[in-house]
Amino acid sequence: MGKASRTKQSVSRQQKIAAQRAAAKRAEQRRRLLLGGGSVLAVVVIVVVFVIVKATSNGGSSASSDTVGLSGTSLTSAINQVTSVPASTLESVGAGAVSAKPQSITGNPAELKENGKPEVLYMGAEYCPYCAAERWAMIVALSRFGTFTGLQTMESSSTDVYANTPTWTFLNAKYTSSYLSFSTVEEENRAEKTLQTPTSAQQALITKYDAPPYVQSADAGSIPFVDFGNKYLIVGASYSPQTLDGLSWSKIATDIQSPDNAVAKAIDGTANYITAGLCKLTGDAPANVCTSTITSLQSQI
Repeated sequence: MGKASRTKQSVSRQQKIAAQRAAAKRAEQRRRLLLGGGSVLAVVVIVVVFVIVKATSNGGSSASSDTVGLSGTSLTSAINQVTSVPASTLESVGAGAVSAKPQSITGNPAELKENGKPEVLYMGAEYCPYCAAERWAMIVALSRFGTFTGLQTMESSSTDVYANTPTWTFLNAKYTSSYLSFSTVEEENRAEKTLQTPTSAQQALITKYDAPPYVQSADAGSIPFVDFGNKYLIVGASYSPQTLDGLSWSKIATDIQSPDNAVAKAIDGTANYITAGLCKLTGDAPANVCTSTITSLQSQI
């Protein structure tokens, strides 16, 4: 299973992300102390609230995400392809060629929900090549349960392993579904500048589950991290980003339409395992998505 912490460059980045998460936790503690004081001048309160919102909300950012890749009709075409892979193709791929599968979370924790629906939480970064690989499959799978808007193409870092892996960013994307809620945190942009900071609740999840026994101690805090309603999780990429080496967004989007190539077996196979986890959250609904092929994969996660 590929992880963002397995190279020297990525180790330093992971340490930086850990420092950012610690800073967010300290900001939350300061907020509680300030709100408990009750005697702070109004102008100071305004400044403090502004700082806290920037530090603890997903919208807080100190850098922007540059548009990389497709635009116009080319972008529209790629989005249409990645969000509507034929059911027949996914059925044919089945388990595909996947190197790591979602893991079950032990201990029967409280279900993660938002607005009464099971919540899927993604935490990653735009520079991360492993996140780059996983986003393709996540979009394919989640599009079977709802609708994305605002997707934009992106590349992973030009200086990390699997440089310039073509992908997408969730920074400005929105997701609507009758079955699921999808929350995202893109922590850094392609240039490793802060984009979004996890909330204290999100930080608590990654601290608890992005750690042993789910990953080795050396890989704790790796990204991508995906929590499926506190029932299943993914840490790292489910297939190697090398599968996408040298390919364009349009080529990948075309390849996943047919089951008879390595790209489809990796991305669509991963999407099927993700779908299996999502179907467990939704009680195997909708029926046209949670087919026997998908439910047969549930016993493997």
